[in-house]
Order: sequence, then C-alpha cells, then structure tokens
Amino acid sequence: MKKTSASVATGILLLLLSIQLFAQNNAEPKVTVIKPYVLPITFYKTTNLVFPYAIKSVDRGSKDILVQKAKGVENILQVKAGRLGFDQTNLTVITADGRLYSYILNYTDTPSVLNIRFDNSATLYPVAFFSNITINEAQVKADADTVAIAKETIHSIKDKSYGMRLKLSGLYIKGDVLFCRLTLQNYTNINYDIDQLRFYIRDQKKAKRTATQELEINPLYVTGDTSVIVGQSEKVFVYALPKFTIPDKKYLAIELMEKSGGRHLKIHVHNKTIIRAKLLQ
Repeated sequence: MKKTSASVATGILLLLLSIQLFAQNNAEPKVTVIKPYVLPITFYKTTNLVFPYAIKSVDRGSKDILVQKAKGVENILQVKAGRLGFDQTNLTVITADGRLYSYILNYTDTPSVLNIRFDNSATLYPVAFFSNITINEAQVKADADTVAIAKETIHSIKDKSYGMRLKLSGLYIKGDVLFCRLTLQNYTNINYDIDQLRFYIRDQKKAKRTATQELEINPLYVTGDTSVIVGQSEKVFVYALPKFTIPDKKYLAIELMEKSGGRHLKIHVHNKTIIRAKLLQ
C-alpha cells in the first residue's frame, strides 16, 4: 500500500513538472518597446548625433533624408533634410555595442537643437572616435596628386543634368587605399556650388515601400577645392577611400548635390569596375 501511494505521489509530481515545463515553453515572449526619439531637422542646417560607440549601420526611411558619418569619425552622424517640408519618416542607427537607436524625423525650418549626444554617463572620454585606419597622409596626398594628372582610364560611367556632367575617369589602388578620380564639367554660365559628394554601397534592386539600406564610405582624403565649379570650366577631384569590394547584387553610388539648386548628379559603379582598378606605383 505504501509503495502504491509513493508511486501515485511520484506520478503526480512528474505530471506537475511536465505541466510547468510545457507552460514555460509555450509562454508568450517578453516584448520590450523601444520608443523612438522625435527629431526635428531642417534643409538649411545640419544636425549632429553623437553616439557612445562607433556607428555600424544606418537605415533611413526616405530618400528625402540625407545622412552621413562625419568625415574620419566613427561615432558622429550628420543628418539633414534633402527636401523642404518632407513627409514624416524614420531613421534607425545601430552602434558597435549592439544598441539600436530609433528616430521619428519631422521637418522644421528652425530646429531648437543641432547637436545631440546620446549618453547617460558623465563626459569621461572624447566626443569623437576616429577611424582605426592608419595612413601616411603625406604619401596619400602625393599619390592623389599623381592620380589627378594621370591619363583618363574610364570613359563610360557618367551622368549629366542641365549642363553639368559628372564622370568617373579613373580608379587606382595602392596598398589599403583606393583612389577614385572624378571629373566634373560645367557647360553653363552659372556656377555650380557643391553641397556634398558622397559614396554609398546600395542594393541593386529595392522593393516598393521598403526602407533604403546603405553603407556609406567616408573618404580618407580629398584633393582640391570641392566648394564650387565656376561656369564654363572643368575640375578633377581625387577621393582616397579605404579599399573595398562590393557584394553581389549591390553597387557603389556616387552622389553629387548642388547647394540651393536642382542639378543633382549620380553615377553607379559595379564590382567588375572596382576590381579592375589600376595599380598605382
């Protein structure tokens, strides 16, 4: 009788444990909502977002938003409206510590804040984290000057708009640096004031109503005056970039934006062109 009671008790205990484990395995997962930060931005000024760790990924919800990492810096993101009065959109940033930052972007002519630091601790370290790429700046400058006067080696990658033409006229590689030679021609009598020129790796195809995913490449060095192309003139720029190749189904987008104007230019460079970069002696 005692054995039977013990067996029944053991069976009940095992049943209760099974029920508890089943309940645990089928419990609803815990959901944590990451509340987005509301960020007003404008067409006329740049907003700087300072993060405690290096920026690893940026995803903007609309092409009306312009974003770039500060030149040579890993943890400062510069945000600006690409169009007056854009519709509300969002921005997502992931940093090296695995943290996700979410923003709702609204347009305003006069943002009250332009520099925002996302950090709960006291200022115990520098604001800017610079790239860990080590280069000899004097050598890179000398190499860029050599590329600037080199013979044009690429002819078919170009874009034109309202009397302006942008073309990729050469690619050279030396060590860990890729030199991108660009020629900008102004066939009009109106000066072309450069707002910004940026390099992105993007998907070849983008489904409708999906966010734009891109990886920006920040130049290590740029030759010449990149502020204006006067009327009826031509300029050659050389951008020294950290070496890279492009994954399948992606391309390098080079975008040139005119300040307070509409003559924006864009060229696409595919991996087959990049891997043919000429060796710079």
